[in-house]
Amino acid sequence: MSIPHHSVTKSLLVSGLLLFGLPSVMLAQQPTKPAKPSEIESQEITVEKSRRIELPPATRIINKIPAPKPNTDARKLTYEFQDRKLTIGDPRIQPTVLTPAQAQAEGRTALSNYVKIGAGNYNTFYGEGFYQTSTASGLGVEASARHLASAIGPVDGANSAQRETRLDLKGSYNTGNMKLTGGVGFDQQRYFFYGYRPITENGARVVPNRDSLLQRLSTFRLNLGIENTGKDQAVDYSLRTNLSSLRDAYRAAETDWSTHFQSSLAITDNIVALVDADASLTQRVDRETDTRNLFRLRPAFKYTAPNFAVTLALNAVNETDKRLGINNTRAFPVVNIDVVPAGNIHFFAGLDGDIVRNTLQSFLSENRWLAPDVVLANTTKSYDIYGGSKGQLGNGFSYEGKVSYARYRNFYAFNNTLADTTKFYTLYDGGYAQVLTLSGQIGYSPNDNFRSTLKADVFRYDLDRLDEAWGRPRVSASWQNSYSLEKKLFVTSDFYVYGGIHNKNFVTNETVRLPVIYDLNLKIDYLLGKQVSAFISFNNILGQTYQRYLYYRVQGLNFLGGISYSF
Repeated sequence: MSIPHHSVTKSLLVSGLLLFGLPSVMLAQQPTKPAKPSEIESQEITVEKSRRIELPPATRIINKIPAPKPNTDARKLTYEFQDRKLTIGDPRIQPTVLTPAQAQAEGRTALSNYVKIGAGNYNTFYGEGFYQTSTASGLGVEASARHLASAIGPVDGANSAQRETRLDLKGSYNTGNMKLTGGVGFDQQRYFFYGYRPITENGARVVPNRDSLLQRLSTFRLNLGIENTGKDQAVDYSLRTNLSSLRDAYRAAETDWSTHFQSSLAITDNIVALVDADASLTQRVDRETDTRNLFRLRPAFKYTAPNFAVTLALNAVNETDKRLGINNTRAFPVVNIDVVPAGNIHFFAGLDGDIVRNTLQSFLSENRWLAPDVVLANTTKSYDIYGGSKGQLGNGFSYEGKVSYARYRNFYAFNNTLADTTKFYTLYDGGYAQVLTLSGQIGYSPNDNFRSTLKADVFRYDLDRLDEAWGRPRVSASWQNSYSLEKKLFVTSDFYVYGGIHNKNFVTNETVRLPVIYDLNLKIDYLLGKQVSAFISFNNILGQTYQRYLYYRVQGLNFLGGISYSF
């Protein structure tokens, strides 16, 4: 999350001083041996108490291109209401190409509302709708619904079925100087733990009862926000709060209330004061009830010149965990430098640090095959030193390359459990883990009709107590393309490669290196008339039933086709 342009109020400064005075407790967990999924004792917990705040170096990549000269518009905030996550070797493969509806919106923004319906193999049904309206008085309403279900899957038919449903209702009111927003939402995922090993009795294969494999995640969301929208106001601010409640098919539940505040104040034409504050209150219920909170205050100053920008900040974070007996306060210096020697070529460097909040919801978004009562602990990014370059090369070419060297405490990974290999638990490196990341990206967009982006990341893990960064790739690459022809034909494609993923079967004590993943997808949308279009998508065209998670084969070649009506 890049630092927005905001202001520092007196009350926040006082809060920051109070934050700095809290006692410090550092957590480390060492999973020295595999554990049963229902036993927290499977993780060795070491608590180190200290009353002084440690000041290690730190970094976060705050390398946005500075404006050639400061102005009021450049100081407007960019909002990203989400937790900071440890995204190294992201275990999800999520195609990010435009959906047919989004492709239509680029060509015909006047008809933004739509209803879509489709079907495909694996007995798949798809339905989606979107509606928005606004009035001259500044009132806006937006509603959306999406349902995608496959009645059968890649293993034993209905035993690997899956269903996802999402409902959202949002509203906003803009007075000209202030904007109020709010929304409610509901998500539900229904799937099965189908990664079981083959079992035979009397020479016949035994298929488990699907009711014993069922998992259901239901999440209710509520959010409210307020921000200023006037261009001539001296102080720019945003305050947003989000409440979510998660429940699964067993006894696990998590309630999370997060509030995020951003503000900026222009001191001179070149210097802006900023403040970024978070408060997160979480209650997790499983075998036991646990209360986990995190508070963050990040005051900063940013100096911007035509060819140079520098940001200096102090990131103060306090975390508490009742179950693990943690009350830890850390402070991390933050520095980011961006130099523009010529044209649109940038060189950037910096250092950052943070406490990355890990919750049951964030872990399930990475690996939904989690076992009951997994241990939750935040990850401390002691420092991250980075540098690189990015820019526009002309003729539609752009690039970005960077290198990062980071040090973590409680660096986590996912691996199959000992008692049940169909489920995963979290393993933490209780020592210090170093991660070297090399990233490169090349983009090509000669006109508005064609875009192509090639990106690759290479990771090197130097771990202290874990044998491997279980479940995390060492190499990931993607190639994404989109093309439109005469605003009638829209084509998007993406190609993903993941390699170097290791997991361990603690029952057989066997380390498994998963085969390299190749995933090719294609989507086509064709306008049949002013309001009607047809779409078809092909996923996993290569038909590789790969395992992103050990013992979980994905669907082979699958397709989805249907009709969309816009209004």
